[in-house]
Amino acid sequence: MTTLPERPNTALVIIDVQNNVVADGHDRDQVVANINTLVDKARAAAVPVVWVQHNDEHLQRDTEGWQYVPELVRRDDEPLIHKNYGDSFEDTELEQVLAERGVGRLFVTGAQTDACIRSTLHGAFTRGYDATLVGDAHTTGDLSQYGAPTPDLVIAHTNLYWKYQEAPGRTGGTVTTAEVDFAA
Repeated sequence: MTTLPERPNTALVIIDVQNNVVADGHDRDQVVANINTLVDKARAAAVPVVWVQHNDEHLQRDTEGWQYVPELVRRDDEPLIHKNYGDSFEDTELEQVLAERGVGRLFVTGAQTDACIRSTLHGAFTRGYDATLVGDAHTTGDLSQYGAPTPDLVIAHTNLYWKYQEAPGRTGGTVTTAEVDFAA
């Protein structure tokens, strides 16, 4: 139902599943396996897979920690967006890449739940996209020593509150990997 009616297509967006970002991520191996399942589903349905990779002083480009985890393999024809901010749209070519492909609906996966995932979901939503969070395909590290809830609670809360997101002409929502049907 996106507010981008000339853009009826869907894309899978994979955010920051980089070695240092997910090294201590909650349920890391299952999340990565779920993302791989989604990549396979998207490719089988000819749905664009868009990869996002974060760069900053703590995650410097071309280092081992900056690389995507080895279990996930991007094809050369799949866009790779480099970002420096939490919101994958901010100061990147993501909007242009999605517009070129007629995309108005996103399925969002990756890391960190309480940072780049939330920022990108809200960024997409305010830009007119329908943005669906794949609830078992995102993760975060443990920041409870700084007063945050434990990762399982951060993930559960994000899944809960995003499930009910809506605004005029746009929908949010949370689904599981098994529920994602790119052909629908």
